[in-house]
Amino acid sequence: MASPSTPTTEAAARRDAALQSDVATAKLIFFVAAFLSLFVSVYLFFTGQRTEGVFVGLWVPSILSAGTLLLSRPRNG
Repeated sequence: MASPSTPTTEAAARRDAALQSDVATAKLIFFVAAFLSLFVSVYLFFTGQRTEGVFVGLWVPSILSAGTLLLSRPRNG
């Protein structure tokens, strides 16, 4: 016979799995955004638009820092 806490435990496990999936998706989005910024920066730099390339290149650490800040906040629930 199943204990009364089993459905609650299963529901909590499903919520945790969904949260982990959401966090993994968010991490991927930040990583892809940083990579695209780096790629655009290199492209601009080597096509003669050096100032714009350096400017866009400065976005990479900003994007990664924003991702770290937003994803490291304590979660309620």
